[in-house]
Amino acid sequence: MTLADELIQRAGRREITFGIVGLGYVGLPLAVELGRAGFKVIGYDILQGVCDGLNAGKSHIKDVSDREVAELRAANLFEATTDASRFKEVDAISICVPTPLSKQKDPDVSYIVAATETVKTTLHRGQVIILESTTYPGTTREIMLPALESTGLKVGEDFFLAFSPERVDPGNTTFGTKNTPKVVGGITRDCHRVACAMYAPAIDTLVPVSTTEAAELVKLLENTFRSVNIGLVNEMAIVCDKLGVDVWEVIDAAATKPFGFMKFLPGPGLGGHCIPIDPHYLAWKMRGLNYKTRFIDLAGELNSEMPMFWVRKLMDKLNESRKSIKGAKVLVLGVAYKRDISDLRESPALDILLLLHQYGAEVSYHDPYVARFSEGGLDFHSEPLTEASLKATDAVLIVTDHASIDWALVKRTASIVVDTRNVLAKVP
Repeated sequence: MTLADELIQRAGRREITFGIVGLGYVGLPLAVELGRAGFKVIGYDILQGVCDGLNAGKSHIKDVSDREVAELRAANLFEATTDASRFKEVDAISICVPTPLSKQKDPDVSYIVAATETVKTTLHRGQVIILESTTYPGTTREIMLPALESTGLKVGEDFFLAFSPERVDPGNTTFGTKNTPKVVGGITRDCHRVACAMYAPAIDTLVPVSTTEAAELVKLLENTFRSVNIGLVNEMAIVCDKLGVDVWEVIDAAATKPFGFMKFLPGPGLGGHCIPIDPHYLAWKMRGLNYKTRFIDLAGELNSEMPMFWVRKLMDKLNESRKSIKGAKVLVLGVAYKRDISDLRESPALDILLLLHQYGAEVSYHDPYVARFSEGGLDFHSEPLTEASLKATDAVLIVTDHASIDWALVKRTASIVVDTRNVLAKVP
């Protein structure tokens, strides 16, 4: 029996111990599903407070409840640690670390490199290493593989290496880690077989692809598709504004066509870790191959211009009321990048708040999910949303359409409203 076949059989018997590098919004839900499937999981994170909380049965991620963590702890199926040497005990490791952009919009794979170096120190025969972090095509083979093989172990024979992109959608109550199909690509055929066997007990549907590069590109295509289509409807919002036409009416009417049209909505810009970032990974990779991704780059430019578009709309509304943006009291409603979550990463609200401040507005915000934050050297905190606070405000700019905000109060009280989400149109 080959080593690969032995690992596959052990996975079927749940005799595999999993390691998770990074216990954030990707790693912790994965750890929960692996634990539920019967695997023992050792989660690693550099933050002691995160590990202490998880070991006490307390989750720091909205999509994972305290109860879920506590149940796995009680069953002795999960523990969190800051001690990377514990990976000597595990058979499979999933790397779930951030992959941000540099200030020059180039990929920052330093977290992947650091995680690979950490894993390398305890790499042993029979281990399976799976990268889940979104990255450019070639990362697994060009960065991780040489580092791991420098130990003297050979991929596909002594250890197994694969890529399986995370597809987490924070706040999504319909699709989670378990029931979202999972793409898997391995460096070798046995790498692919073994990686699929590791995930099969915990994930409903696996989607095999032939290489790690194909798997890496799948995630970039998914989010580039969304970026380009959002860029299109954002430009349509600008076109409709210049023509004096309601863009949401146009989109709703177009969406009645039962074929050949997919509904996307305009907004204040792109937010979150994936859609604003992933297309840059692909564009960067192609520049190295002497190819310019014109379509992708243009969509990125359009989406990045939306905060300024909406601030100018607000300035126009104030001018119509004989008010200047300078000194105006402006309330921003919602700062998270999408509704009903607390995630601020890449949120267009951050650009909007700074732009308003630069134009001299007295800017404040209300968000039931974000109590306070700092950006651009400024400190912000959420203000209560009351009839009195709305009456004292010169203008309201709606950025995030949280369901818990009293939109009826906003609609009947605010004197000037710029609604980037068309949320007030749905209020009676």
